[in-house]
Amino acid sequence: MEATRGFGIDIGGSGIKGALVDLAEGQLIGDRIRIDTPKPSTPEAVADVVAEITGQAGWDGPVGVTLPAVVKKGVAHTAANIDRAWIGTDADALFAKRLGRGVDDIAMLNDADAAGMAEIRWGDPAARRGVTALLTFGTGIGSAVFQDGKLVPNTEFGHIEVDGFDAEKKAAASVKDNEELSYPEWAERVNRYLSVLENLIWPDLFIVGGGVSKKSHKWVPLLDIRTPVIVASLQNNAGIVGAAAAAAEGIEH
Repeated sequence: MEATRGFGIDIGGSGIKGALVDLAEGQLIGDRIRIDTPKPSTPEAVADVVAEITGQAGWDGPVGVTLPAVVKKGVAHTAANIDRAWIGTDADALFAKRLGRGVDDIAMLNDADAAGMAEIRWGDPAARRGVTALLTFGTGIGSAVFQDGKLVPNTEFGHIEVDGFDAEKKAAASVKDNEELSYPEWAERVNRYLSVLENLIWPDLFIVGGGVSKKSHKWVPLLDIRTPVIVASLQNNAGIVGAAAAAAEGIEH
């Protein structure tokens, strides 16, 4: 029988968020649970928070978990905005042990890939045609690229070099806050980043997400590039929804 509910956890540089998900509608059921990301954000410390969130929710089924990292077959190969101890960690095994689940009950994904999968399935139908790039603006910049709705996993386009800098060091949402940039000032940086990226991959559509998507009216209209830009329909919940779907369906890259 096809699962109608799932549970997703989205691990970010500043917060870890989890929620029950209606897999028919692609929507959260009830409120999401958020706990600050521990410092240092070691695998063991993060696993404790993930266990706390699933425990608070009373969920005992499969769990989808996103990481701000390249994830291949359940193993983290990079660590963007989380502790470097994650590199080489078998995250599948770590969370299975900490949550008392079988390894097959844990689905590990890159955070932007999970968000993108949710947007492709439940968002604007235009995203399912041609080349679509979802970009999440948060502590860093995550990317997910799709060709006719099929994911190319683990793209790291938040780290392309723009004007001599790693892109997310200049255009992430956290930079806007840390440097106290106005929305027009920050939008100028995002515009520059997107213009470089569109000349690399020539997408048909950009989807912008992450926490700052809730204030999209303050910056998206200021963008001036040739590629159409839309706002993630699930906003900052896309990663949770995508992770829950992946766990229910046994998807992992």
